[in-house]
Amino acid sequence: MDSSALKQQIEVEIERTQAIITEYKEASRPISPDDAIGRLSRMDAINNKSVIEAALRQADSKLSALKNVNSQIGSPEFGLCLSCKEPIPIERILIRPESQHCIRCAR
Repeated sequence: MDSSALKQQIEVEIERTQAIITEYKEASRPISPDDAIGRLSRMDAINNKSVIEAALRQADSKLSALKNVNSQIGSPEFGLCLSCKEPIPIERILIRPESQHCIRCAR
């Protein structure tokens, strides 16, 4: 895969991750105490908010890693496993952009 196609795939993943972050931010807005939703529903909302905030932190981390990977495209070491120096599959880079090892060496 050439670097321009790879860069385009990473940029698509960056856009997708930014859209997810926007959704998470919208979903994690606090519920006003004045809203009459009931005690159990409020407890569910609080629990859901904490789950969504954890997902938001993870998406923020992925976005940061994707931007870092995007800036490294074109360097001679890009996409090579730090241990075995074999190419890391693009699918792994897109799913886990912070990965610096191939699947075999990551075990």
